[in-house]
Amino acid sequence: MSVPILAGALLALPGGGAAQEPGSYSVVGDAIPEPLTNARGDAARGRALVVERSSTCILCHSGPFPEQKFQGDLAPSLAGSGSRWSEGQLRLRLVDASRLNAATIMPSYYRVGGLNRVGTLWRGKPILSAEQIEDIVAYLVSLRE
Repeated sequence: MSVPILAGALLALPGGGAAQEPGSYSVVGDAIPEPLTNARGDAARGRALVVERSSTCILCHSGPFPEQKFQGDLAPSLAGSGSRWSEGQLRLRLVDASRLNAATIMPSYYRVGGLNRVGTLWRGKPILSAEQIEDIVAYLVSLRE
């Protein structure tokens, strides 16, 4: 199923504003099989993003990050994520986890349209860029154990 988003399409926001939607992507089953960018992600940059508190990953997830004393326990460990999910499945979980679980507390890190309860500073903007999503996917897919 192709998400009806055109690169550069404008979305109406509550209050009359408009937001630029990120590029288009296609959801096939439980995955986004094609990368969001033309370049492969960089696993080292992805790891740095995952352990950076501002990305919020380790606020909920734990994983193989021995240098991080405080890691979340609300969500599954990221250890072995590359063995549990495909690259496309990981990509969909980052882009829009609510497609897999409508009750998830995981934010949509890339999709901006049709969301509720979005903080004022984040309305109409993805939390992560397409490049950052691909970097994190490259890192998570490398975690095999």
